[in-house]
Amino acid sequence: MADYSGSPYYANLNNQPQGYIPGGSQYGSSQSSPGGSGRKAAQHSLRPVTLKQCQEVTQSHADAELFLDNHELGQLTVVAQVISIQSQTTNKVYYIDDGTARMEARYWMDTTDGSDNDKLDGANTENKYIRVTGTLKNFGNKRYITATHIKPLKEPYEIFFHLFDAMTVTLALQRGPPPKPGEASRAAAPGANGTTSASAYTSSAPTGAANDPFAGLPPLQRKIVEFIKAQPHSDEGVHVAAIARAVATDAHKISEALDQLMDDGHVFSTIDESHFCVS
Repeated sequence: MADYSGSPYYANLNNQPQGYIPGGSQYGSSQSSPGGSGRKAAQHSLRPVTLKQCQEVTQSHADAELFLDNHELGQLTVVAQVISIQSQTTNKVYYIDDGTARMEARYWMDTTDGSDNDKLDGANTENKYIRVTGTLKNFGNKRYITATHIKPLKEPYEIFFHLFDAMTVTLALQRGPPPKPGEASRAAAPGANGTTSASAYTSSAPTGAANDPFAGLPPLQRKIVEFIKAQPHSDEGVHVAAIARAVATDAHKISEALDQLMDDGHVFSTIDESHFCVS
């Protein structure tokens, strides 16, 4: 993501906003309606998957929505090793392998001045692991990923974290979410004295923090996520200028925080790289 420190929106971060910018809302609801809100939610949700799962996606016809485990698949994120890179005039083709399957990820260039190569800096090396965010596309009988973001992994444990993340989401969609700490304690079998035996892992756990997926985020990232979630509904999402005015901190730090939130799958860009929604 670009560094926004040169943007005029950041010129007076500590002053009052000069105008209103429409905000966004949290996407990812699994509920659908005849009006199409469920389809919009699927289109704007971000699901961690493996390449094998990408190959198992079903589609009733060429123009139909894609489904995985009977749930519509919108944007996805994968972690894989770069086998080879083919550079073309308008795009770059990454041949990637995550140990479950092999697939192409195609990144389309927006410019011809080389600035896109700067965005991919660090992700242009073969045999390195990268995170790819995008959507699945079909061309003929071939399926590939149209990438909107490609980032090199910063830590090796991200490989294993992604696999666990993909498994957790898949199991939650297939079997429902795991019980909350309070529910797990109430569901425990009664002990010999007739009282309910409480688990050491749930008896003293603060339910508010346990149920908040953003509880462990650094303060700046958490402020950004909470601000985006608090905005009125909009398919365009929240402009970075509105985020900057809300958190009132250094533009470079905001840029780094948004990059990390995207890498971790908490937020994603919408109509361009300046508008964001919560996953």
